[in-house]
Amino acid sequence: MMNRWNRDSENRSECEGWRSYMYKYIFEANTPIGKYFDITLILTIILSVIVVMLDSVHSISSIHHQKLYMAEIIFTILFTIEYLLRMICVKSKVRYATSFFGIIDLLAIIPTYLSFFFPGSQYLLIIRVFRLLRIFRVLKLVQYLTEADMLVQALKDSSKKITVFTFTVLNLVLILGSLMYVIEGEQNGFTSIPRSVFWAITTLTTVGYGDLVPVTPLGQAMASVVMLLGYSIIAVPTGIITHSIINTSMAARPIMISEKTKDVALNIACHNCGLQGHDIDAYFCKNCGAKL
Repeated sequence: MMNRWNRDSENRSECEGWRSYMYKYIFEANTPIGKYFDITLILTIILSVIVVMLDSVHSISSIHHQKLYMAEIIFTILFTIEYLLRMICVKSKVRYATSFFGIIDLLAIIPTYLSFFFPGSQYLLIIRVFRLLRIFRVLKLVQYLTEADMLVQALKDSSKKITVFTFTVLNLVLILGSLMYVIEGEQNGFTSIPRSVFWAITTLTTVGYGDLVPVTPLGQAMASVVMLLGYSIIAVPTGIITHSIINTSMAARPIMISEKTKDVALNIACHNCGLQGHDIDAYFCKNCGAKL
C-alpha cells in the first residue's frame, strides 16, 4: 500500500512538473523557448488569416480552393492542439475558457468545424486576427495594456453622458427627418419618414451619400442648417471622452520602477487562468483572484 502511494505521488509530481514546463513555454515570453513559441504562433496566425482572405477571392479560389482548404484544415488542427495544451496547463480551466484570450482562441477554431455542417462559415475564421494581440507580450509591449485599461476606464466614466447625447441625437434626426418628409414629399424622393430619417443621419454626420437631395428652397435651407449643426454635434462626444481621459490620467497613481523590472512584472502570467498584463504592484490576479 505504501509503495502504491509513493508511486501515485511520483506520478502526480511528474504530471505537475510537465504542466509547469508547458505553462512556462506556452504562457510566458520571458524564456527563449517561450518567445520562439509565441513568434511561431503569431506567424502561423498571420498565414492562416492570409489563407482565409485568399480563399474569399473568386479568381484564386476557383483554381486553388482545394489547396487552401487543406491548409486551413492543418492550421485548425494545430490551433486545436494549442488550445487543448493551454487548457491542460492552467489550473482553472473555466477561468481561462471564459477569459478574453480563451474565448478568442476557441472562436479561432470553431468556424472550420462548423463549415462541415454550414458551408461558408469558415470565412468567420478571420476572427483569428484578434489573436495577434499576443504580439504585445512577445515584443515587450505589455506596458501599453495599462494605457488601454486607462482608455477603457475613461469610456466607462463617460458612458452615461454618451448615452444621453446619443438619445438626444436620435430624437433630433427623427424630428429633422419628419420635417423634411413634410417639406419635400414623395415627389422629390422622400418617400417615407424612415427614408427621410436616413437622409437626416447621413447629412448630420457629414457623410452625405447624395442619394437624396432636397429640391425646394425651404428644403435646401433646412439641409444647410442640418449640415452646420452636424459640425457642432460631432465635437460633443470628442470633448466628453477627452475630459474623461484627462481625469483618469490625473487619478492614476504613478509608480517609479525600472524598465527591466516593469517588463518582468507585466509579463507574469497567472498560473490559475493564464491572464497577463496585471498591475505592477499586484499580488493577486485581477481576473480570478489567485496569488501571483
